[in-house]
Amino acid sequence: MAGATTAAAVAGTAFVASFGSPAGATPADSASAVTPVSLSAQKVIDDESVAAKAVKALTSKPSTWKVGAGQELEPVVTLKDASGATHVRMNRTYEGLEVVGGDLVAHQNKSGAVTSVSQGLEKVLDLSVKPGVTKDAAMKAALTLDAVTKAITDLQADKKHAPKLVVDAVDGTPTLAWRVTTKGKQSDGTPSRLATYVDAASGKVLRRVEGIHTVDGEGNTLYSGTVPLQVTQNGSTYELRDETRGGTYTTDMNNAEDSILCQLLGFGCAAGDVVTSPSSTFGNGSNDDRATAAADAQYGTNVTWDYYNEVHGRDGIFGDGSGSYNRVHYGNGYVNAFWDGEKMTYGDGDGVGYGPLVSLDVAGHEMTHGVTENTSGLEYSGESGGLNESTSDIFGTAVEFYADNAEDQGDYLIGEAFILDGGDPLRRMDNPSFDGNSVNCWSSSTGDLDVHYSSGVGNHFFYLLSEGSGTKTIGGVEHSSTTCDGSTITGIGRDKAEQIWFRANSTYFTSTTDYAGARDATVKAATDIYGADSAEVSAVEAAWSAVSVG
Repeated sequence: MAGATTAAAVAGTAFVASFGSPAGATPADSASAVTPVSLSAQKVIDDESVAAKAVKALTSKPSTWKVGAGQELEPVVTLKDASGATHVRMNRTYEGLEVVGGDLVAHQNKSGAVTSVSQGLEKVLDLSVKPGVTKDAAMKAALTLDAVTKAITDLQADKKHAPKLVVDAVDGTPTLAWRVTTKGKQSDGTPSRLATYVDAASGKVLRRVEGIHTVDGEGNTLYSGTVPLQVTQNGSTYELRDETRGGTYTTDMNNAEDSILCQLLGFGCAAGDVVTSPSSTFGNGSNDDRATAAADAQYGTNVTWDYYNEVHGRDGIFGDGSGSYNRVHYGNGYVNAFWDGEKMTYGDGDGVGYGPLVSLDVAGHEMTHGVTENTSGLEYSGESGGLNESTSDIFGTAVEFYADNAEDQGDYLIGEAFILDGGDPLRRMDNPSFDGNSVNCWSSSTGDLDVHYSSGVGNHFFYLLSEGSGTKTIGGVEHSSTTCDGSTITGIGRDKAEQIWFRANSTYFTSTTDYAGARDATVKAATDIYGADSAEVSAVEAAWSAVSVG
């Protein structure tokens, strides 16, 4: 989340009421006569025969589906629509090596025939898997100082993850590469888990991908007021633990940070102390009670869980009913928050311009990084990284609207609640370029931007699809959005836009999807839900054109 005085990023490796119509809303916000297909009707099924049939169909036509000799497909999850159509998400290996960016989704009709495949590869893999560079040389290259690594202190090899030979197909040109994982600390104190891909033939660093996705806000105050919480009684005390939502809980880090041992070896990491209270009430609405920020973090987790469950039929971040947990009061003056694949961690801010980073949209944003990690797996670099960030902004915003909280009304501003000094929000979805770094319109250089700025294209698209162009007041805030092609866009309403984006991310996006691919995926998702000739499909196409995609 870019903003203010530092390059902020509500990112991550990243709300229990009904939707309410925002102030000044147009009829586009109301349900239309067309009732969308409920995505809760799309179920995860455990039927090996369906997946096996898809694998057989793909491997039997290597040139058609780009699955040739030496390749193996590993089904990960199978989704079944109410219509009987199925979608089998798979990972790929080549000569026993992981193909990074080689994941795909096979789409089968209700008769079991493969009708299409979502994937980034455009040709059958054919390359040598014999490296010309040793893993030690690859490690040396990974530890070389450059624009990325010079900003990381205590940069060292990750002893837990030895260099691994893979096929790197993220950019569409498959290359044999060493993936080297290093640990350290980013400039603002956020842990670093950096994956560096080194060309196994030349020793050149191909790319680096940060595994710890951050939210770079500078503080956070919560305006959620008195909220309901599910807590657990343990003897004479109460724990901030919710057994109704996968056992999610919140701990107090007591201003400690992860140790170097934790960052380098991945063990001995501090979990913090579970937040307790002598009564079922936690916090007093101010920072002088350490339980206040903890209650905010837990509330954000709970509402985000409910949003995904009730709106999209997803059972938690991981989709299996298990919960994650929160760590609050991380570090001293830490003005960030992050999702690390297991949990959310929140700093307290600096107490001057920013408070604890535990607002509703941040919680929704961070947990969505977990959802994306466990669905499409959008690579956190280039245009796919922008889409990853945009997806978190979209659903962080959706969670804020879903909460229907009078103290923190829904809007399309990112990070506005935790600004203490009356400053500007970190991002605006109606006008991403407002922050001076993000872009409203796609161009050939979009993928070269930081992912928190290239996300502006997806954010702008989503706003236009939901609300349309022009000026309107939403959540007591004036919003104004123009288009890149001078067109006038009429929104279809946020509810429909959310359904379309969620289905695209869960069913059609792959790790290497770019903005052109996102256009295709959202058109397919809208077609699935509303029909090929629907106004919703036309609106999706128009909104993408309005941000110069397609």
